[in-house]
Amino acid sequence: MSQQQQQRSVDTDTMTLTRFVLTEQKKVPGATGELTQLLNAMCTAIKAVSTAVRKAGIAKLHGMAGASNIQGEDQHKIDVIANKLFINMLRSSYTTCVLVSEENENIIEVETDHQGKYVVSFDPLDGSSNIDCLVSIGSIFSIVKKKSEGQPGLPDALQPGNQIVAAGYALYGSATMVMLSTGQGVNGFMLDPSIGEFLLTERNVKIKPRGKYYSINEGYSQYWDEATKEYVNMKKFPKEGNPYNARYIGSMVADVHRTIMYGGIFVYPAHKKAPKGKLRLLYECNPMAYLVEQSGGIASTGTKRVLDIEPESIHERVPIVLGSPEDVNEYLECVKRHQS
Repeated sequence: MSQQQQQRSVDTDTMTLTRFVLTEQKKVPGATGELTQLLNAMCTAIKAVSTAVRKAGIAKLHGMAGASNIQGEDQHKIDVIANKLFINMLRSSYTTCVLVSEENENIIEVETDHQGKYVVSFDPLDGSSNIDCLVSIGSIFSIVKKKSEGQPGLPDALQPGNQIVAAGYALYGSATMVMLSTGQGVNGFMLDPSIGEFLLTERNVKIKPRGKYYSINEGYSQYWDEATKEYVNMKKFPKEGNPYNARYIGSMVADVHRTIMYGGIFVYPAHKKAPKGKLRLLYECNPMAYLVEQSGGIASTGTKRVLDIEPESIHERVPIVLGSPEDVNEYLECVKRHQS
């Protein structure tokens, strides 16, 4: 290979996630770099989880751990490993004071000599029930600033999504990708295994005004309210034009990622079996709602903006509908008709 060909095949000026965040940091007067340090720790945890996911079958990490989490859900071996990785990386970053994990009943208070000013809520491995059949899974997180004076505690974790300073998710699919927002739009970074860095591949992602996909678990259709039934029927049997395509993976990260990239709507409504919804506010709905809004979409419970909900408990569940603005507004119109 000639020297010129070698130069073309190696990017000598790559925009890594760390470099990108440092560039954004310079735009904020008085920035200390603590958020950048925290995001670096988050990326390290994601890389480690990605490695564990990819060798789960070989290392016999598939299957159940023999315990349940606070949600009453059976834990997989990889759930336990991912949770420990996130907790240890975030604790030792010297940037966090309180952690909220899907896998832990209570908040995790960071040791005083390791404390920083941020509170992180995370789902270490979303969709892990799919891992044994190699379906895409992911990790989700959101970051807020500590609001109380003195010793941090539960009130610092129970902040509405409109206080988020950064949120993102990692998708472990055909490649490992991080979608991240620090309040200035959404950007995507793909892991390059050859150098162990996340590289900017999707800049300033914008969701389409309208898509052609709807994503909902139709196995629960007998329990839906009339508004949801009407909306889904409108998509399947339109009076004019083509019907929408149904796409439902059962892994929130994968379903939401497709919705952001291709447009359309993702719905997990409240229903008779789950009257408060199923997905958790702090570490599933809030981060995803933040990213969807930052990309130009809408995220609602059906009656109010997700990011305006005042949390009452760390594992609180809410219904959610998110995606392209025209699609979500159409769903909300159905809700209004059935409320009147």
